[in-house]
Amino acid sequence: MTAVSGEALREPVERVGRGWTTALSLANGAIWVGWYGPLQILLAKQSEHFAPGTGMSKESLLAWVTGVGAVVSLAANPLFGAVSDRTVSRHGRRTPWIVAGTAGGALSLLLLGGAGAVWVLFAGWCLVQLTLNAAFAAVTAAVPDRVPRLQRGAVGGWLGAAQILGVVVGTGLATVAGGVGAGYAACAVFTVVGVAPYVLLHRDLRLDPADRPAWSWRGFAAGFRLSPRRHPDLGWAWLTRFLINLGNALVLLYLFYYLRDRLHHDDPESGVLVLTAVNGVTLLATVVVGGVWSDRVGRRKPFVLWSGVLMAAATALLSGWQTWPGAIVAAAVLGIGFGIFTSVDFALMTDVLPAALDRGKDLGVINIANSLPQVAAPALAAPLVNHLGGYRVLYLVAAAVGLCGALLVRKIRSVD
Repeated sequence: MTAVSGEALREPVERVGRGWTTALSLANGAIWVGWYGPLQILLAKQSEHFAPGTGMSKESLLAWVTGVGAVVSLAANPLFGAVSDRTVSRHGRRTPWIVAGTAGGALSLLLLGGAGAVWVLFAGWCLVQLTLNAAFAAVTAAVPDRVPRLQRGAVGGWLGAAQILGVVVGTGLATVAGGVGAGYAACAVFTVVGVAPYVLLHRDLRLDPADRPAWSWRGFAAGFRLSPRRHPDLGWAWLTRFLINLGNALVLLYLFYYLRDRLHHDDPESGVLVLTAVNGVTLLATVVVGGVWSDRVGRRKPFVLWSGVLMAAATALLSGWQTWPGAIVAAAVLGIGFGIFTSVDFALMTDVLPAALDRGKDLGVINIANSLPQVAAPALAAPLVNHLGGYRVLYLVAAAVGLCGALLVRKIRSVD
């Protein structure tokens, strides 16, 4: 595999083929397997195991583990995006970080699988976040590098489909693998195997050394300051994504405990898998269609607005209809809304990027809107569930937060 030289900073005009899109989508989905096998099942089971020796409830311990890991993610994604922007290599500027991040993520998952103490649980999850975010930042940046604007909704749709399949596969592997250690091992293997086709079969764009800016720590650090005053549309797009993802994170964080402790489901592990699968089916039904439709009409904001409204309504349903059938209906409606949002919001984000040289870094900053909710959600959810009204109030707050995010997309001016 030899990288293509001299094209890294050009605005792409040639449509990408199905093979490239399929391989990148598989790599993206494999990374999400590495995240969501632990997040949906394995970390919750480990937190329940370790909690009695910490003086914390299982909910609080899980909140701390996921919250600290999300802090690492906040820094890792833009950091590795910026480093990949400036990488000069015969393999391109993204591929080396996809390889390194995937290998490191697999090893970190294996470390987590053998955790025998709480500190290993914290350290292992932080390493997973650090390494897989390196790979994810590079995978994400490949889209504005290679995909023309009027194809980004469709490509974003396929990436979104792979993302939810990664969540489903990760949850399934964690559920059926036969124990916590086996679950982590299965997720690690799948992550490596899923990323391999893109790395081995597709060429990366190589940065010309003359285009790389002179290195200085001050200049590198200053590059992470994206002024909302200078780039207001980027700021509003970021806030929209953050609030909608925060609402979704509040829904997902305690889903295992909600099924067991509130709905008294006989098998909460299988229940989470069923709800994830239902959500995945409806998401898959809309994620590609929404992206293609957005490309064809040349508009992004109406799709983001109404998908956010639909997700807020589904979240409110979890608060008002607290039964197993209600959870299934809510999961289905959430999937419809999140499918459209995932593909079209991704395309919208790439449309408001300020500079070609900084695509990886800028997308990394934007992706903070994905990981910061993992920090904020535990801080909000734990007191809401334990002291301020339980799951009914939690899901009402989640619906309100997501609705606010959907409405703010109207502030963006440079994209229709």
